Amino acid sequence: MSFDGIVTGECICVDSSEHLSVFWHHQPAYPPEEAALLLFLSWVLYCHCCECEVPPDVCEPLKVRFLHIMLLMLFGTDYILWKLGLSEWLTLVNWVFDGIPPSDDPDLSIQNKYFDGVQVRIYQPKRQSEVQRRGIVYFHGGCGIFTGVDTYERLCRYIARESDSVLVSVGYRLAPKSPYPTQFNECHDATVHFMKNAENYGVDPARIILCGDSFGGLVTAYLCQELKNRTDLPKIHAQVLLYPFLQALDCTLPSYQQNALFPLLGRKDLLRFAAQYLDRSASIIDMAIGGNLVPENIQMKHRGWVHSENIPYEFRIRNHNPAKPASPKNNLFNLINEVLDRKISPLLADDSFLQGLPETFILTCEYDVLRDDGLLYKKRLEDNGVPVSWYHLEDGFHGALVMLDHWLVTFTCTKTGVDSVVAYIRGL
Repeated sequence: MSFDGIVTGECICVDSSEHLSVFWHHQPAYPPEEAALLLFLSWVLYCHCCECEVPPDVCEPLKVRFLHIMLLMLFGTDYILWKLGLSEWLTLVNWVFDGIPPSDDPDLSIQNKYFDGVQVRIYQPKRQSEVQRRGIVYFHGGCGIFTGVDTYERLCRYIARESDSVLVSVGYRLAPKSPYPTQFNECHDATVHFMKNAENYGVDPARIILCGDSFGGLVTAYLCQELKNRTDLPKIHAQVLLYPFLQALDCTLPSYQQNALFPLLGRKDLLRFAAQYLDRSASIIDMAIGGNLVPENIQMKHRGWVHSENIPYEFRIRNHNPAKPASPKNNLFNLINEVLDRKISPLLADDSFLQGLPETFILTCEYDVLRDDGLLYKKRLEDNGVPVSWYHLEDGFHGALVMLDHWLVTFTCTKTGVDSVVAYIRGL
């Protein structure tokens, strides 16, 4: 007697006086390649359906779902190729993120150069100007491990063209090939070079703006603190921080909990990228989520700056459970001292580093784990007398701005957010 199996083929039962023998003859229902593909797609669907939450009020939720599935497939394929030794880590990711190069822009002159050995791309309006233009130094996001100037081509073109500014996009080298703090050093060197040579590009040295999103916002905040007292450089005119990462002290703030399962950048995603950037063990992820990464005495020292009580109430009403203080014997503080350094946590800088900073524009998104970093830095700057303009995308999410006119998918909140940045820059 034979039976058809779901995955295997034939079961043959043989009865005898001594025993019952069962012989199972395997006949795979799928060839290995198809089985592997089915397993991969099952993993993608499981991650999307069971390990993330798409808020109904986020901008175009169906597009968010589509983009998340595409990203899962992209990162999953990249990982497989890397493990098979067929490509380097994140090679496929960066290739897809860079996308199809846009056609020539009739309004901009675009050239690639090196500033003190650092790759940059310069966007200059072709229209003649009677006065020197603003200069913008842009630092792209990607947690220091992926994306590049090509990924941000459309966004940088739009900002340069619509704000009538000369924009320099810094192509700093990425970790792990170029480990931390290479990215900060190269952004510093490129910025100083441009500030010293701004007039060669038709830029008024007194109107230079530093701008960045996510990791690039972190670089922007740090460099503004680092350069504000340099007497050999012109003063930075303004800083523009777009959903910036600004502290690694507390990953239990309301936005980190409320958006922990957001599909495009959840809390674990952020911490995994940060661990990879700093070349640290993934074991720190669970400790950070539990609030056990830094001892209680260190947390208390910065409590006045990094605490949910400093966040406006309307941003705390969604799911938020204050974390219990960390136990000093159950943390990795001695292994990650750098997370409290101003390079990684400019939000924790002493008041002396914040006083006298240039006027600031901060853009935050409701569905972003980093939302509260921006809100807390806004308060700290205002407490130290720094003028702050704030724009909040109520339906926005982390990374939305880089999707401007993207070849794969774009969002309505993208244009809204970018136009708010352009309007601020034009008003300077």
